Amino acid sequence: MMSQLLAVTCFGQLYSTKTGETSFFSETPLENISAVNKQVLVLLNTANGEIAIKMQQRGFHFPNKLMEEHFNENYMETGKYPSAVFTGKIKETVDYSKDGIYPVHADGVLDMHGVRQNRSLKGQMVISGGQIILTSDFDVKLADHQIEVPKLVIAKIAETIAVKNKFILVLKKT
Repeated sequence: MMSQLLAVTCFGQLYSTKTGETSFFSETPLENISAVNKQVLVLLNTANGEIAIKMQQRGFHFPNKLMEEHFNENYMETGKYPSAVFTGKIKETVDYSKDGIYPVHADGVLDMHGVRQNRSLKGQMVISGGQIILTSDFDVKLADHQIEVPKLVIAKIAETIAVKNKFILVLKKT
């Protein structure tokens, strides 16, 4: 999917990173769970606003190794569904040649745990000194992506997970 987007967008200016950061947080009265993935691939075509984000689910690291194992084997089934992908288009017109702060949103498809779902994600874009910092916070309902939580631990995992992204993009060298 990423190679398809790259082929389509190769005529615009591409900004990218391989070290984007995605984190999530699950809060319940019994336990808080957090994890961070700092190996997120992002491509942004400034000519048309197309954006693609891909992360390997095994890239999430938890403070507790047992949580990480349960995440990979029991919930996300990373052997079967190794990556999550968002492909979409930023809807606002942004002057990428001008430093500034821009509220943005992207309409697209989030493909996670084998379930594709249309999403509109809001964020902020900061253009400064030739780089683009893109941040976005959104929620993911586990049921929307058919992620099942065993009844034994249902009180320890929130039904809705808060996701935060921070991507520092630089002009991709060809």
